[in-house]
Amino acid sequence: MANLNLKATQENTYDAIVIGSGVTGGWAAKELTEKGLKVIMLERGRNLDHVTGYENATKPPWEFRYNGKLTEEQKAAHPKLARDYPYNEMTESYWMDDADSLYKEVKRFDWYRPNIVGGKSILWGRQSYRLSDIDFEANAKEGIAVDWPIRYKDIAPWYSYVEKHVGISGEKLGLPQLPDSEFLAPMEMFCVEKEVRKRIEKNFPGRTMTIGRVANLSEAKKEQMGIGRAPCQYRAKCNLGCPYGAYFSTQSCTLPPAAKTGLLTLRPDSVVTNLIYDENTKRATGVRVVDSVSMDVRVYHAKIVFVCASAMASAAILLNSTSNRFPNGLGNDSEQLGHNLMDHHFRTGAGGQWEGDLDKYYYGRRNNGIYIPRYRNIGNDKRDYLRGFGYQGGGRRGNWMHNVAELSFGADYKKEATEPGPWSMGLGGFGETLPYYENKMYLDPKDTDKWGMPLVVFDAEYHENEFKMREDMANDAAEMLEAAGVKNVRINKGESFMGMAIHEMGTARMGRDPKTSVLNANNQVHDVPNVFVTDGACMTSASCVNPSLTYMALTARAAAFAVSELKKKNI
Repeated sequence: MANLNLKATQENTYDAIVIGSGVTGGWAAKELTEKGLKVIMLERGRNLDHVTGYENATKPPWEFRYNGKLTEEQKAAHPKLARDYPYNEMTESYWMDDADSLYKEVKRFDWYRPNIVGGKSILWGRQSYRLSDIDFEANAKEGIAVDWPIRYKDIAPWYSYVEKHVGISGEKLGLPQLPDSEFLAPMEMFCVEKEVRKRIEKNFPGRTMTIGRVANLSEAKKEQMGIGRAPCQYRAKCNLGCPYGAYFSTQSCTLPPAAKTGLLTLRPDSVVTNLIYDENTKRATGVRVVDSVSMDVRVYHAKIVFVCASAMASAAILLNSTSNRFPNGLGNDSEQLGHNLMDHHFRTGAGGQWEGDLDKYYYGRRNNGIYIPRYRNIGNDKRDYLRGFGYQGGGRRGNWMHNVAELSFGADYKKEATEPGPWSMGLGGFGETLPYYENKMYLDPKDTDKWGMPLVVFDAEYHENEFKMREDMANDAAEMLEAAGVKNVRINKGESFMGMAIHEMGTARMGRDPKTSVLNANNQVHDVPNVFVTDGACMTSASCVNPSLTYMALTARAAAFAVSELKKKNI
């Protein structure tokens, strides 16, 4: 990464500013620099070098003192981060401390904020699916919220564009509710999964089970190898950072080509507090930044600004960008900024045991599972709720711990302890959340963090529609597994709170009318045409599929539009 200028330069004016270095920030930097723009990327987190920065990625398990678990002291010091699995001994250094990531909750909200260059692109689950016209048309057909200003045909070429660079392994299905991608070879299903698939599809026509569509290279094409990437090593350590570049991350996929242009300046430790608006030109002229270490304040100027800080952080920055023209936040004439907050609801499904196949195992540690696409409220299927859900899950064999409770000893015990346990199979639903205006985040009028940013306050929850859907998510999973021959099936109805799925969306939604939305069809702020928001904040509805691939496609599309408009001197 020698081409990256990591030090602040004397020059503080650029063609473009990119706020955030995650999935969308990386794509914005790549696309804008490759199109000839001089870009500064501002990231609030510390620098994280590719390969050498992933300190835990190549450590053997015995070098971790607590095998990835948290101590009681760590839990006490991080009461919010410690609520769920993303924060653990192995990934602790990637997340912001609770003491720095202050926020308030009217209702519980789990906000996971990375503190590194690359953001959640280092830590994400990599499941990559396209939205369909069923998703883009749903709001309009059902009279929910506002209509998307785009349709599948508008974004389909951009899905293909980013997929060829990212590398998505998966299987073509030809389903209208889940359009196929530009696929690398699919990862192989385990023997149990193959059999369960046959039986589900036989007993439930219209339901399909496939291998997960994942941004891990099952094979490396010329384009991927050209930027230093290699095929997946099946180590199942993706959340620690991949030194092989086998999955999509900013460091492995979008920073290298951006750096190669010589037009990118990366500035970590840079907390963007607000955009600066010029009431004469009706444009944003730049951003105000607080150095997270020195606390120095700087201002950077640019012709265009891409706000890619994450759904929550982007909305917070816009809400904090007040002026005479926009007293309630930049581009917030509609009063929609911060509202319509969405996240997928999950943690409900079923699992059980699979008898037999004890002579079969699998190669490596496949960090991917199976996927069952949405089938509810499609075609003639009508439920007492709107939208639908998909399933993620898979089969696995138990480990040596299945034998801990046994009283045997000696050679036979030792032999048995080296053999894997029986197979199990599970399905967990991911359901769509509707865009409710009352689900919101806003800025506290008094309290700020140590960098002067007002604290975010969350007031959002799941509603009756989601709770009705969750009943089907649990019962359908059990029904399918039982029909497939899985034994001792148990339903799991765990709790799911907003933010927990880390698929936050909707706080600066796209729409056709400036009176009811923040962004237009090109991800431009309606009344500030040189500001673009392309992360999860822009989503008008949530679908039920993992959203990151859509963010990438929208970012590449918006970057192409922005450069075209710059050349035409329209912005």
